[in-house]
Amino acid sequence: MSDGLQIFIHRGTKQIGGSCVEMQCAGKRIVVDLGLPLDAELEATELPNIPSVHNNDGSLLGFLLSHGHRDHWGLLPKLPSSIDVYLGRKTLSIMTAAASFIPGGYAPVKSVTFEDGKPFNLGPFTITPNLMDHSGFDVLIEAGGKRVYYSGDIRGHGRKAALFERFIKSPPRDIDVLLMEGSSLGRLRTEERFETESEIESRLLDVMSSTGGIVLVACSAQNIDRVVSVYRAAKRSGRQMLVDAYAAEVLKATDTKSIPKPTAEWPDVKVYIPQAQRRFLKEKNIAALVDNYKGRRVFPEALPSEAARSVMIIRPWMLHDLARAGILEGSTAIWSQWDGYLKEEAGIKFVEACAAASVKFETIHTSGHADPRDLKRYSEAIRPKKLVPIHTFHPDQFERAICQRGAIQRWRMVRCIRLKSKWETQWTLHSDRSSASSARKTCGSSKRQPLDPKALGFETRSVTRSFFSH
Repeated sequence: MSDGLQIFIHRGTKQIGGSCVEMQCAGKRIVVDLGLPLDAELEATELPNIPSVHNNDGSLLGFLLSHGHRDHWGLLPKLPSSIDVYLGRKTLSIMTAAASFIPGGYAPVKSVTFEDGKPFNLGPFTITPNLMDHSGFDVLIEAGGKRVYYSGDIRGHGRKAALFERFIKSPPRDIDVLLMEGSSLGRLRTEERFETESEIESRLLDVMSSTGGIVLVACSAQNIDRVVSVYRAAKRSGRQMLVDAYAAEVLKATDTKSIPKPTAEWPDVKVYIPQAQRRFLKEKNIAALVDNYKGRRVFPEALPSEAARSVMIIRPWMLHDLARAGILEGSTAIWSQWDGYLKEEAGIKFVEACAAASVKFETIHTSGHADPRDLKRYSEAIRPKKLVPIHTFHPDQFERAICQRGAIQRWRMVRCIRLKSKWETQWTLHSDRSSASSARKTCGSSKRQPLDPKALGFETRSVTRSFFSH
């Protein structure tokens, strides 16, 4: 076994969602993210072949979770409960609050929280989290004399854009490898930009100001930036914001004074609990949590008189309850999440239900991921010796959209391997050429068979050259 840092990308080199990166050094290993692919079901998706998960050999030190979105944590429920999961404090709080409400909800049994900018050690690994605009963390990982930076999910057009700009002004230096997301590639031309959250707020305000009845916003309660945009637009239009028990618990879990939530400090944020959710709370034996909202609830019988001055954050299934309450006349529904969900069964039924109830329908949304211009700024700020695409359907577009010719240097070794019919990508980093040569011999004698990197869609002329050969 080599003492150099080895990187195994189990999933994510040619897809969005399902990210999973294993790093090994000196006989120990960590894993960054363990997501569920967007098009997969938990029960039907196998865990990657990671030692210590399938056999307790003691080499696995823990899992690092960049942020609390299912495409980054979705397979964690399949792990043995004895494995430590390292994550941000607020991420843990939100996941815990949401777990009882969502299908397949999860919060780690054994968790260790980390903080922005504070390094910590796991065996031979030194890990430094950096808070970024996407409700989560990037991570710098140092081991075996090498420095690897994992971007997680990033953007520069959200309400925490200052974090992105802080990073651009003071990026980590001497990065050997940057594992960088590219979710927007293939969706936008290089020069196109995503709307900012401030621009989304303005569009929401226009709709709220021109709608006579209630405004329904279908967005994720865990998209905190969007909830803030909805609240700000509601306040500017003279409306109150209504949320259900799930959204209320998530907003409280942020433990942030500037986030609107149904507390005494936010008198224009109130709680409406649909009938189906009331039954759900009783079945889950958590009905007592509604006692926390005394004096801040809007009950079904009062909803008709409150509708015209309200904005409600909803999920599609709530529309039937609102129709029964008789409050949809003159209303507008705003879809404020990825429009791909509208092509799925729940989204199709929601659009049909809005049309049947004569509810005006609009889409107002911006991406949670960086556009090509900000991806380019991010990579140019770091100036890594090697950039590896991840969390993207279009790794082939990185060179054209992001990398300046000649800016990305060669890296020592690239080797692709196949494991139980699942594709992986493996790299080995070494401090000198002699150890690199030794590692090639080790990998060459491995039971894992090397394959042509082009099988993974990378532009590579040989296994010892960069993905982006110039």
